[in-house]
Amino acid sequence: MTTRLSDYDYDLPRELIAQRPPARRGDSRMMVLHRAAQTIEHRHFSELKAFLQPGDLLVLNDTQVIPARRLSDDGVIEFLFLERLGPRRWKCLVTPGRKMRVGATAMIGGAALCVEKITPEGERIVVLDEDVDLYSGGSMPLPPYIRRESDTEDATRYQTVFAHAPGALAAPTAGLHFTLALLSEVPHTFVTLHVGTGTFLPVRSENLAEHRMHAERFSISASVAARINGATRIIAVGTTVVRVLESARRERGELIAQESSTDIFIYPPYQFRAIEVLLTNFHLPRSTLLMLVSAFAGREFMLRAYQEAIRKRYRFYSYGDCMLIL
Repeated sequence: MTTRLSDYDYDLPRELIAQRPPARRGDSRMMVLHRAAQTIEHRHFSELKAFLQPGDLLVLNDTQVIPARRLSDDGVIEFLFLERLGPRRWKCLVTPGRKMRVGATAMIGGAALCVEKITPEGERIVVLDEDVDLYSGGSMPLPPYIRRESDTEDATRYQTVFAHAPGALAAPTAGLHFTLALLSEVPHTFVTLHVGTGTFLPVRSENLAEHRMHAERFSISASVAARINGATRIIAVGTTVVRVLESARRERGELIAQESSTDIFIYPPYQFRAIEVLLTNFHLPRSTLLMLVSAFAGREFMLRAYQEAIRKRYRFYSYGDCMLIL
């Protein structure tokens, strides 16, 4: 049984980590994995429709990334504002943490900020001397493996074209490939899961059974539940959709409308019950997302596919190419 962290490692040349999106949305390459035959095809995302069947339904995550990253007015401290707790109170992450102990202050957007508390997870609870919308002057919180400052291009490209519900701190990246034109040509519906910073947290335990996932909020409307229940085959666009559908409550075997949260951790030998096909990007070594796709496609097949992707010079991670697992 593959329940050790070290079983999900691979070496990736740094130059294959995409630092920018492709010139045009939808121009990505698409590796196609056929689970039954254990074969691999090299295609392009624009060919996605060729793999669809009558009765298929694509399920996408319509969360919207909020511009949660701000610098202090002197540019010394970086803040990632996670949640507004009240008119003048916020929960945030700070870098460097040593400069923002309890009682430390900074100026941001012309307002004075003071650290009131540090949580066991290292988050800061801060209080401002005036009510300021800190998202209004913020920028996109790009993942740490994108080694540059976010800019105006990221404001649109690190956001899906169908983003609707503000609340995410990271993009549901499998959805970044879609254009409105392609979306109009395929049967689809939306759930919402607000991606948190926990998606980038490393697994620290060699024994996967000891790892605890972060919780993320999600919602499924009644009309969406009905469409999913009526579909012949569910194609999950991204691991966030997988986590929603695999953890959502059902009554008499049918998905029901709900607002809830999930901390589901999917790794082999998990048995999937809600999805048949997965469209996803390439994921970090030793990450919970690599474990999730390994549970879906098989660890050995998945790691072989990753080695093939490296050999073929696919682009990895958020702004990179994608994989369709059938």
